[in-house]
Amino acid sequence: MKRLILRACLPALFVLAGAGAAPAQQILNVGVGGFTPRGEDARVPSDVLTANRTFLAFNLADFNGATFNGEWLAAVGPFFEVGGGLGFYRRTVPSVYDRFVNADGSEIAQRMRLRIVPAAATVRLLPFGTDTPVQPYFGAGAALFNWRYSESGEFIDFSTSRRDIFQETYQASGNSIGPVVVAGLRFNAGNWVTGGEVRYSSAEATVGSEFAAGQLDLGGWAYQFTMGVRFR
Repeated sequence: MKRLILRACLPALFVLAGAGAAPAQQILNVGVGGFTPRGEDARVPSDVLTANRTFLAFNLADFNGATFNGEWLAAVGPFFEVGGGLGFYRRTVPSVYDRFVNADGSEIAQRMRLRIVPAAATVRLLPFGTDTPVQPYFGAGAALFNWRYSESGEFIDFSTSRRDIFQETYQASGNSIGPVVVAGLRFNAGNWVTGGEVRYSSAEATVGSEFAAGQLDLGGWAYQFTMGVRFR
């Protein structure tokens, strides 16, 4: 049901953004900051990263990484904005088996790589208006998350009595839809605006049976410094 609602809302938000754009005040905005995936106790059931932690040595915090975002915003009346944007996050995390090593004593090592490219549409409320010097805002919307996840390196075949070690690369990719919530504070300086924003997103993906678990939690928090140019 959640996916059906989001599939219906996402194109509607983009249509609304396009409808109000031409005569309205607009902002081209860029954001730079960090992304923090959801913690282990908040992740979806059967999450592959949570499952990997039962036999690989790494921390979920190792997936904290830089995020970039570009966004177009348009005023709809004196207190609302609609927007559409594209973000980017990628992180590679090294890991090793925590209870096994190679015959020569070296680590059995691999790398996990996660990439997320969200395309989001949002509606925002600015309670002090779109023309005041200080502009707090909050809002919500939906996003299409293009994602890719891979594991590459050395792995143990536990189906054999000798626990053979082999080299392999496993990967999965796709698109998922989920909600987005934003809150921030913006400072208006003529044609320029600067500020900070917190963004929470929630989505999950299916990665397949070749991984330790079948699901991948894509949700988390993004903290960004934002800067934009205003025009009509």
